[in-house]
Amino acid sequence: MAVSLIISTVINGTQVADALAGGGTGFDLGPTTNGSYSNVVDQNANTGSANLYIRHDATVDPITDVKFFIAEYSQSYGGANSPSDDFTTLTNLGSASGNSKNNADGNSGGLWADQDFDASTINQFDVINFPTVVNIYGQASQGVDVDSAFVMRADSATYDSAGEQQPSAPEDGKIGISGDTVLGDNSKQKLRLYLPQAFPDGGIHQWDWVISYAFTA
Repeated sequence: MAVSLIISTVINGTQVADALAGGGTGFDLGPTTNGSYSNVVDQNANTGSANLYIRHDATVDPITDVKFFIAEYSQSYGGANSPSDDFTTLTNLGSASGNSKNNADGNSGGLWADQDFDASTINQFDVINFPTVVNIYGQASQGVDVDSAFVMRADSATYDSAGEQQPSAPEDGKIGISGDTVLGDNSKQKLRLYLPQAFPDGGIHQWDWVISYAFTA
């Protein structure tokens, strides 16, 4: 039996299906301004991120070997350049990124993820945790293909019981079936797109965020 993922913006929510430029569907990170990051609330206070919760529809076993990487956009392209150009731009931003979690110096760039589901506001996206809990796609050539993919960390595992709870024994790369309080039944990925102050290109940029995993039933 095939096992499918459900990706939502709230825990155990409905599948994300934003209408994207070019006619595809997926998730829109929204606008980002130079020297800041996407979904910013208060930059000085380091608040704001796009939260995605990943779960699956298996009923017997957990999924395993869950990993994340970026790739060229695979739907009908509606951006300002091309899928290959956007992928190169994103990986270059990550490769050259600074280390400011709130982009206070205007040097941070690229797609970042924080895999600590309950990280404090002041500590979230702190690169002291790179490349384990905090991931910068493209930095040190990581997260740019399946071989360099970032492993889903146990720190991201959670489940809903009157709010997000920490499972009793989460494991890297595993998401349990619905109701699993040991492994957790969701992985929470907090995402930000950072742009350095000197970023020259405007318009829409598109890429794939790929989740690879293994399943049995």
